[in-house]
Amino acid sequence: MTNDRSGLMSICRKAGKMKLGMDTAKSACDIGEAKGVFTASDLSAKSLKEMRYCGAKNGVPVYRLGMTMQQIGAAVGKVTGIIAVTDAGFAKSLAKGAENVSADIDEFFDQ
Repeated sequence: MTNDRSGLMSICRKAGKMKLGMDTAKSACDIGEAKGVFTASDLSAKSLKEMRYCGAKNGVPVYRLGMTMQQIGAAVGKVTGIIAVTDAGFAKSLAKGAENVSADIDEFFDQ
C-alpha cells in the first residue's frame, strides 16, 4: 500500500496540488484551499494536536498516512511530516486506508 500511496503522492506533488509543512498546511486550511491533511506516523504529538485543531476549526479532515517522514520525503522529494492536499480527488484517494484522526472542535475546549 505504501508504494501505491507513494506514486499517488508523487503525481499529486507534480500536479501542484500539495502543500508541504506545518505553516503552509495551516494556511491552506485557513483559506479553505485544503481538502485533506495527511501526517507522518512519526510526527510529534504536539504537531499532530495542532493540525487536528486547525482541521477541526476549518472543517478539514486529518489522516495519518502510516508512512514515516523519510518515506514521505522519498515520495515527494522533501522530508516533511505534514501534507495538505488541495485537490478533492487526490485527497479522497490518499485517505483510502489511512487512519482518520480528525477531531471535533469541542474536544479542544473545557466543557
